[in-house]
Amino acid sequence: MNVLVVCTGNICRSPVAEQVLAARLRAAGIDDVRVSSAGTSALVGEPMTAEAAALSVRFGADPSGHAARQLTPQLVQEADLVLTATRAHRAQVAELVPRAARHAYTLREFARVLAFLADDGGFDPDQAEPDSILGRLDLEPPALGLPNPGSASPLQRATDAAARSRGIAPPPSDPNDDDILDPYRAPIAVYDEAGRLIDDAVDAIVSALATTSVSGGRGGS
Repeated sequence: MNVLVVCTGNICRSPVAEQVLAARLRAAGIDDVRVSSAGTSALVGEPMTAEAAALSVRFGADPSGHAARQLTPQLVQEADLVLTATRAHRAQVAELVPRAARHAYTLREFARVLAFLADDGGFDPDQAEPDSILGRLDLEPPALGLPNPGSASPLQRATDAAARSRGIAPPPSDPNDDDILDPYRAPIAVYDEAGRLIDDAVDAIVSALATTSVSGGRGGS
């Protein structure tokens, strides 16, 4: 499975999210996922800012070797899941490849939807509790052109479940809460806040996957 993380310059938010998500997924034993990043107006070839690299290290990831790259339609087409820093970036992804809108989310939005689904009963419609959101939807995977969840990785099942129910998960009271502020050329306090939002979102995503069993229920193993 390919996950693409997108921000503006690809030197602050998206590489931190890429590196931290990849590290946390590996630590959780979910190693069939490739995470990469790109920018809508990338500073192509540039490394991460020193402040962003420090955030990556703080959250247990490795920032070495990063070089910013420009977002392209091909990168979007190759991604099974696109996670963006803001709603504006998500809209730009959909403009490049309209069909990608179904599997494009802001990072915080995806974390919010997964947490909702995990609390509701899991990610697999074939195993969902009858009174859960997915159980009530009663949709077969082929009806939405999605793979059989039984053959998919935990993150792929979660992505498919989110696509079915993203409009049902309660939205934030402030739409801006789905965004991560841009710390580029900002005081260190802004970097720290952006880092906190990224860390919290990644933790919520991985926690939702870890607390949902392979068969789609809660609390199993």
